[in-house]
Amino acid sequence: MSKENLLLHAGDRTKAIHAGEFPDPATNASAPNLVMSTTFVASADTNFSVEGMEENAAWVYTRWGNPTIHQLEEKLAAIEQAETAVAFASGMGAISALLFHLLKAGDHAVISDVAYAALAEMTNELIPDLGVEISKVNTSDLDALRAAVRRNTKLVYVETPCNPLLRLTDIAAAAAIAHSVGAKLAVDSTFATPAATKPLQHGADFVVHSLTKYLGGHGDALGGAVLGYRADLAPLRKKTAVRLGGVLSPFNAWLILRGLATFPIRMKAHQENALKVAAYLEQHPKVKRVVYPGLPSHPQRELAKRQMENFSGIVTFQVENGREAARKLAQKLQIVHYAVSLGHHRSLIFYLDSEELLQTSFKLSTPEQVASWNDFAGKGIFRLSVGLEDADDLAADLEQALQD
Repeated sequence: MSKENLLLHAGDRTKAIHAGEFPDPATNASAPNLVMSTTFVASADTNFSVEGMEENAAWVYTRWGNPTIHQLEEKLAAIEQAETAVAFASGMGAISALLFHLLKAGDHAVISDVAYAALAEMTNELIPDLGVEISKVNTSDLDALRAAVRRNTKLVYVETPCNPLLRLTDIAAAAAIAHSVGAKLAVDSTFATPAATKPLQHGADFVVHSLTKYLGGHGDALGGAVLGYRADLAPLRKKTAVRLGGVLSPFNAWLILRGLATFPIRMKAHQENALKVAAYLEQHPKVKRVVYPGLPSHPQRELAKRQMENFSGIVTFQVENGREAARKLAQKLQIVHYAVSLGHHRSLIFYLDSEELLQTSFKLSTPEQVASWNDFAGKGIFRLSVGLEDADDLAADLEQALQD
């Protein structure tokens, strides 16, 4: 049996270590090589234009493809149970390529009304300015999602759990709604990761990841990826990824490959820590509300149990006078870093002010959308990315920082 066939039936930990990798044929090096060359010696019959590029062609130019980046793409596809993957320089590079590939003037897209801030802002202005109509919908409300799709809807884009509310969307139901009008469903699964949910198995057409977060896992390399079916991603690579040029550095690909080897083990530890820290915060007298999919108190607990095999490491919580509390935490925390981003081995926390976000990123248009925001976030929330430190130490650090 070939290694490829063996890995098809292997467990996630085996795939995370071995998929896409092979000993170097020249040196027998066991670890993946880092190929930093921008160009490769080619045959005299090689096409100069990407138009003539075949999906499995020899390496020509790193913007078209690179051995190290290809190994990463193969490993990601195996972990996500996708046919293939296309890597990008950042999560937003992946999102941008997908939107520009699928949408043109006269099309309509439905986008989650609360999603990664850069996506929200891009679909507030840049994409509509190109003649694409955008509807922002609370995609956890299936009736609202059903009412929003049209005959010219080409894309339904959801995040689950969404950033930063940790609100969930039923992927299978959203896929059925999108497909009923001939649209594609894209799922940003950065918060969930493949350890929790594999959206393609629930009917999604595309999966988007910021590799900067849990998949890389160490906070030292930007990256992004779109995963899905070969028939969809081969033209995306040729027409959008290569031409827009937002390709991943081979060095970052190598760093993310190294991080992926421990991904399943890390996600188990992230969940264990997050459950303990969330339970600690839920009983804290100064904490008004905690939202975490792994807690019985999450308003979509049944969907979380049905759709997620791992509840990941993001916890949000509300306190009185959140802005003032943020100043205290930023000054007093010793182990948890007051910093943006998430999914790293170290714990990170950041305060998200509702008034500010609703004026900039999330311009909610209906009373129902505002009510859902308020239910999950109130006047503002702390987004805590629980890392791999000892949970008791994290709780102790939060305890001393929350004291008057």
